[in-house]
Amino acid sequence: ADIRSKNRDNPTMYPFTDPASIGGAQGIADVTAYISNMPVDPDPGKGNGKQLEKGKQIFFKHCVQCHGDRAQGNNENHFPMLRGQHFAYLLRQLEWIRDGYRKNANPAMVNEVKKLSDKDLEAVADYLSRL
Repeated sequence: ADIRSKNRDNPTMYPFTDPASIGGAQGIADVTAYISNMPVDPDPGKGNGKQLEKGKQIFFKHCVQCHGDRAQGNNENHFPMLRGQHFAYLLRQLEWIRDGYRKNANPAMVNEVKKLSDKDLEAVADYLSRL
């Protein structure tokens, strides 16, 4: 939905989010159901592993309140699961939220991420990619 509504900049994906190109509303529902039932990647891309303790500290200071102690997310409050995501994806999303490229970011998230340096973002993304 974020890419389809252009709240997330991903031109490569735009053609695949057009309802007409994937069978209308039912096509979107089918793809969503399929993706939601895919197993979590047991070995997502990870960072260099040099700042894991720092990443853990950042997570528990800035992220745990919304995303949960295991980064499991909170569907009811629309906080996504972060555990097991690819390092590069997490880092890119954190940077885009901080720098204003994500137009749908929760204001509380923006406030927390703006407090973090590039090195902090790398550390927390690496930590999360290993959960």
